[in-house]
Amino acid sequence: MVIGVLQFELWIHDASSLKDKRRVVRSLKDRLHRDHLVSVAEVGALDRLNLALMAVSLTGSDGARVGSVLDRISTKLRSMTDAELGETCRELIKVEEMGVSGRDELDDEAIAEEMFRRAAESAQTEAERPPEDSP
Repeated sequence: MVIGVLQFELWIHDASSLKDKRRVVRSLKDRLHRDHLVSVAEVGALDRLNLALMAVSLTGSDGARVGSVLDRISTKLRSMTDAELGETCRELIKVEEMGVSGRDELDDEAIAEEMFRRAAESAQTEAERPPEDSP
């Protein structure tokens, strides 16, 4: 498994209020999520009027594909008209695959035996229950 993270500064020169900044940030977040199926968050400088520190992340099994998506996002960020891209930091993190912990794969025979055992226990419990009085 590979986790890709792209952190970047976004300079919003025309923002005259935090509302203007939020409009640009929200629009960018929605567009990146929709176009690239990534997670996007504003991660810093929340109270700064003209600066947004943001991060994009995605997970995949192929490092080349994850890197390619991050490259396309960087290209898109450089071509923005309502904000300017500042410093960026890109990282790919390789995580070892998890094994099935503490549980061997069950075969069909073992599953069938367990189902029959539970059905027999349920039938026995039902037979031992006193009959309900009918009105």
